[in-house]
Amino acid sequence: MPVYRDDAVVLRTHKLGEADRIVTLLTRRHGKVRAVARGVRRTASKFGSRLEPFMVADLQLYEGRSLDVITQAETIGAYGAEISQDYAAYTAANAMVEAADRLTEAEGSLQQYLLLVGALRSLSRSEHGPDLTLDSYLLRALAIAGWAPSFEDCSRCGTAGPHTAVVVQLGGVVCGDCAPPGSPRIAPTTVDLLGALLSGDWNVAEAASARDRSQASGIVAAYAQWHLERGLRSLTHVSRGAAPE
Repeated sequence: MPVYRDDAVVLRTHKLGEADRIVTLLTRRHGKVRAVARGVRRTASKFGSRLEPFMVADLQLYEGRSLDVITQAETIGAYGAEISQDYAAYTAANAMVEAADRLTEAEGSLQQYLLLVGALRSLSRSEHGPDLTLDSYLLRALAIAGWAPSFEDCSRCGTAGPHTAVVVQLGGVVCGDCAPPGSPRIAPTTVDLLGALLSGDWNVAEAASARDRSQASGIVAAYAQWHLERGLRSLTHVSRGAAPE
């Protein structure tokens, strides 16, 4: 059976038998992989803690018939402990890995891998508010998957913005001519925040008010639900922090 090495983020785990665990991984080069870690639930396991959710590891695996088998694990990014100590970061990270699981398949995407690693690292270091980090991650992950929203020009006809009518089914903001009757309108500052989250402009994002953050989060959640066909279950548990007014 061929042996291979790859860097991977642990997305989720499931118990298998009395001592084993099935680990779902997003790898750098092999896409999404499901593998068995033998004996990791025993207290004497040498790498059980390296295969917890949100951890990034250098793995050696060999290909199995239905599941690959992890034979070695060396920690690259130990983000799980720091994230788990903060409820807001923990709930945001759960939503991120659920989204990554839904957005990636066996063919993989280096961009998705790097984006998730960067977002988890940022959460563990408390670089930005967990809610902002999550919303930015979701928008950028959806964009990489081919569903980039527009928060400047009309997403339907391309008319130059700014526009304040937003229709997630049409891909973002729309002009007055393209907006269906009753389309919700958002504050220009919320549109600015959404654009900043998509581009990674953290100065603008962190200066946003609590109202703009809340409105933007609702739009991001609706946009993700529309393209993923069903909502992310983890989003219902996300703790939304306060922001300066």
